[in-house]
Amino acid sequence: MKPGTKLKSAVCDTEVMVIRGSDVEVMCGGALMSEDTPAEKSAIDTAFAEGTLIGKRYVDSDGSVELLCVKPGKGSLSIGGASLQLKEAKPLPSSD
Repeated sequence: MKPGTKLKSAVCDTEVMVIRGSDVEVMCGGALMSEDTPAEKSAIDTAFAEGTLIGKRYVDSDGSVELLCVKPGKGSLSIGGASLQLKEAKPLPSSD
């Protein structure tokens, strides 16, 4: 995985762009994501059905992988069975 790579879900409409990453297998809805659009969508795993939000960034627990959602869907993102979390916005400095 290199920055700029687009990954597509095999279970829903979710598409993400790699912002930062290493050679890990990203999953959406319990199924492996790939650069190619699948011919048929498979069933979504209910444990990973929280959905993705367009324009939001998702990161793993140590911050080594960052994905930008470019198309939302019903599946949630994970790596190795661990769900990715929404990246928190940086607080703006005060204007005092």
